[in-house]
Amino acid sequence: MDDLIPEDDPLELLLACHDKVLRFTSLHRRLGAHVGRHGADHQAAEAAQSVIRYFDLAAPLHHQDEEEDLFPALRVLGLPQVDLTLDFLATEHRQLEAAWRDRVRPWLQAIVARQPVPMPGDVQWFAERCEQHVALENNQLYPHASELPARLRAQLARNMVNRRRVQQAAA
Repeated sequence: MDDLIPEDDPLELLLACHDKVLRFTSLHRRLGAHVGRHGADHQAAEAAQSVIRYFDLAAPLHHQDEEEDLFPALRVLGLPQVDLTLDFLATEHRQLEAAWRDRVRPWLQAIVARQPVPMPGDVQWFAERCEQHVALENNQLYPHASELPARLRAQLARNMVNRRRVQQAAA
């Protein structure tokens, strides 16, 4: 885990993930322009590999953090608007995962293999949806995490940290 992020605060852990999502969606947008100008050169291949690494490893853990820990905890609050938002976000997770798997990742893999292909429109859609998704979670959902009891927030954070430790041990 990042030494600068408090491991006992689930909100800080989730927000740190969101910062990375935004950084990598920005990178893959710039990558499309770079490949258009310079082709799938070494710099493009390295950037594409770093985006793949993040969305293959960290993004699924982030979805697990939310769907297995945060979302069920927030449902206990009994707030109808929060429940609707949670349903929407869980559905959108599946849509983003499918777009990543079926369109965005193959495009990036082609760049890694130095076989430039035109950037599919889905790549732009994916970046925009990720940015909107992050904004929705940050503004509409995460503020409610502070309403959870401190012991529960600490348990959520431990689960998130442990999930990453298991992944690191398996790597």
